[in-house]
Amino acid sequence: MVNITHKSSTLRKAIAEATVLVSKQETIDAIEQYKVPKGDVFSFAKVAALFGVKKTSELIPDCHPLPVEFTDVQFSINGLNILIQVEVHTIYKTGVEVEAMHGASIAALTLYDMLKPIDKNVEIQHIRLMSKTGGKTDKKLYLDKNLQAAVIVCSDTVSANKAEDRAGIAVIEALQKLNVQVPVYKVIPDDANAIQAQVAANTHDAIQLLIMVGGTGVSLRDITPETIKPLLDRELDGIMETARRYGQERMPYAMLSRSVAGLINQTLVLTFPGSLSGATEYMQALFPQVLHVLDVIAGDRHGL
Repeated sequence: MVNITHKSSTLRKAIAEATVLVSKQETIDAIEQYKVPKGDVFSFAKVAALFGVKKTSELIPDCHPLPVEFTDVQFSINGLNILIQVEVHTIYKTGVEVEAMHGASIAALTLYDMLKPIDKNVEIQHIRLMSKTGGKTDKKLYLDKNLQAAVIVCSDTVSANKAEDRAGIAVIEALQKLNVQVPVYKVIPDDANAIQAQVAANTHDAIQLLIMVGGTGVSLRDITPETIKPLLDRELDGIMETARRYGQERMPYAMLSRSVAGLINQTLVLTFPGSLSGATEYMQALFPQVLHVLDVIAGDRHGL
C-alpha cells in the first residue's frame, strides 16, 4: 500500500454517481408502485451501498482502511434512467472517492439483480466521480502565487564548516516543489545579533516568507525562538501547535521544540528545527496550507 504516514488528517468528501438504464416504462412503474417481486429496490440498494462503502478496503487491495464518518445515498428517476448518488465524508489522511464509487457501483449491481426478473435488458451505464474535496486538489489553490522566500540556517557547526546543512536544503527543495522561489539562502551562527540582522534584512515586501532553520531546541545555544519572538508584530500560535502535534505523532521528542511563528510587516516568519527529520516534518505538517495566511493579510478573506 502507498505510504501515507507523512500526510495530515483533514475533512475529505467525495460524491460519486452511477446510472442504471431499464428498457421499459413498466419497470419504472413497478419500482414506484413497490411491485418488484424481490422487494423495495431502493431500500435494498441503499443498504448495499452502505456496505460497499464500508468494505472498500477489504476488496480493493491498495485502498487504506479509514473511518467513514458520513454516507448518504440518494436515488432519482429520469425517464428510464435511475440515478444513484453516493456521498462519503471522512477525517483522515487519504480521500474517499473510491469508497463513494464503490458504494455507487454496489447499489447499481443491487438494482440490476433485483430488476432482472422483470426486465432482461437492464444496463449499468456509468459509474463516475462527481466531486472530491479535502486533498491535493484543494491544496493546489494555494500555489502559483509567485511567492518569494528566504531560508536562513542558524547553526554554529554549519557556519564553522564543521557540518553540512541538510535541513535548510531540504526546506528549499520542498518550497521549490510548491513553486515558491528561494532567492535568499544563508547560514549564520547561533548569535542573536546575526539572527536579528537577517530578520531585518528579509522582512519586507519582496519576501513573503522567512524560514529560520535551527536553534529551536533546549541547548544553551538554541536561541532562535527567544530572539525572534519579540520581533513579531503578531504571533500565530496555532501554526507551531500544528507542527508540534504532527511531529509528536511520529517521534516522542517533538514536544521539546520551542518553535514560534508570526508576522513581521507582511512577511510570514516561521522557525523550524535544525534536524533534517524535524524540518521535513514541519514542511509536511504546514505546507502548502499555511500559505493561506498570505492571502488573508493581502485582503483575500474568502479562501478555503
